[in-house]
Amino acid sequence: MDLSLIIMQLFSGIALGAVLVITALGLTIVFGMLGVVNFAHGALFMIGAYAGLYLASLTGSFWWGLLLAPVLVGAFGMLIEFVLVRRLYGRSIDDPLLLTFGLSYILVEGVRIVFGSDGIPFPTPSQLIGVVDLGVGFFPKYRLFVIALVAVVLLALWLMLEKTRIGLIVRAGARDPQIMRVLGVDIGKVWLAIFGLGVGLAALGGVLAGPMRSVNPEMGTLVLAEAFVVTVIGGLGSIVGAVVAGLMVGICISMVALFAPEMATIVMFALMAAVLLVRPQGLFGLKGRA
Repeated sequence: MDLSLIIMQLFSGIALGAVLVITALGLTIVFGMLGVVNFAHGALFMIGAYAGLYLASLTGSFWWGLLLAPVLVGAFGMLIEFVLVRRLYGRSIDDPLLLTFGLSYILVEGVRIVFGSDGIPFPTPSQLIGVVDLGVGFFPKYRLFVIALVAVVLLALWLMLEKTRIGLIVRAGARDPQIMRVLGVDIGKVWLAIFGLGVGLAALGGVLAGPMRSVNPEMGTLVLAEAFVVTVIGGLGSIVGAVVAGLMVGICISMVALFAPEMATIVMFALMAAVLLVRPQGLFGLKGRA
């Protein structure tokens, strides 16, 4: 087999992995800092794709859709946290899981009623149509853009969490919310912001995935499974784990698709099983969270 084809497939895996990283990151941030398993994450990914498509059509610019959709869907996520999820803090982990599971069905059916069940093409922005010569082959401009943008978002997120006062409050609030209350920090606002951030990342993943696949009400179903697999492989609540595992899963799916397309989806579950046999807590997870 041609080496250039394998290298191009590797780049395709990195692009797929980038979308998985940004989507799984939202899931793992919400779980790691709030202890909430958001089963509506895939539906919110789908809502982000539809919002990006609608805003791009409304403004005539993909870039406005890319910018505004994560913000608006993130604000919607904050509303979900304030009205629904907040009431379940301190209760069994199953309660918010069941709540968001039901919410996901409501969102999917609502979108199906409004937009129908058929897939809608999400046009690639004109500036990113075409391919780039990487020396070993030609690769779509848009997928290179996805890789670059996700890298920038990851860097910005790391700087915010590790180098700013806001990040310090968020991390401290996740570890010991009672102490933060004693210090006068409104921990409710911290949780609100974290949940909104997680949902906004899911929406960003949806917008980025739109031009690479058709937008339809069911698109979040497989993405939710992929995001959970990435989160479990990386370790529940581990941001570094979500990044490493997302790239691993994306590359594995892409490379297996080259040699055995019918096995492409199964391979991520096999990878998860292999990791859990060796490290039940995931690659970067803590043993207490196994």
